[in-house]
Amino acid sequence: MTVSMDEKKIVDQVTLTIENHVATVVIDRQHVLNAVDGSAQDRLNDIWNRIEADPDVRAVVITGAGTRAFCVGADMSASAVDKTGLQYWAELDPNGFGGLSLRTSLDIPVIARVNGYALGGGMEIVLGADIVVAADTARFGLTEPRVGRLALDGGIHQLVRRVPYTQAMGMLLTGRKAEAAEMQSMGLVNEVVPAKELDAAVQRWVDQILACAPSSVRAVKQMVSRTSHLGAAEARGLRLPALMAALDSEDSAEGVRAFQEKRPPVWPGR
Repeated sequence: MTVSMDEKKIVDQVTLTIENHVATVVIDRQHVLNAVDGSAQDRLNDIWNRIEADPDVRAVVITGAGTRAFCVGADMSASAVDKTGLQYWAELDPNGFGGLSLRTSLDIPVIARVNGYALGGGMEIVLGADIVVAADTARFGLTEPRVGRLALDGGIHQLVRRVPYTQAMGMLLTGRKAEAAEMQSMGLVNEVVPAKELDAAVQRWVDQILACAPSSVRAVKQMVSRTSHLGAAEARGLRLPALMAALDSEDSAEGVRAFQEKRPPVWPGR
């Protein structure tokens, strides 16, 4: 299949690598602080769809290229910014910003490796992740009100559900940027480390995920993402596909066998 120069450019700007059960997604548009335009948004959706369909992937790391930015949201230099607020709202991606912020079908844990500015849609991508590891130089914010816009891809609704109300509103109503340490104190960031230690910290989280049975991890993610509207008793009663698969999996048998034999488990992943 022949790939056009335009298609190659899009692929180069958002890359996917899969190695040792871990998918790494990198937004590489450093000339605009890793802001996402329409083509990059489409590419990200394609990537998430591919990851969803790959049973070998057990964890995902998403980050931005370089050291200045994770992602600063929508590319304000792109033609899409010429749309009115109503036009933008009418054309919202059901999966949210970056194809991730509102995606509920991805049963694989996502780690946000926040290496710099995570603003606007970039902050929404962070809100779509399960674990957040940040450099101490990172900055977070839903800054849309400062340019007359709104965080419509889940930012407003998710932030107020993820952190205390007054903390969320303090950010939403001012559009201010917050340091990584402050976001950790709110409970949105799992770990803050010096920038030079970011990769090692992310790897520790990845290793801990990979130490668990893949079928169990998928079941946990599915049970959480698809029952948030239910009470605990109702949620427990749902026969979700990943839950049923985990309960009758080879992973389950291997975990018990490894415990009895006093050895590390070797997960079949099914």
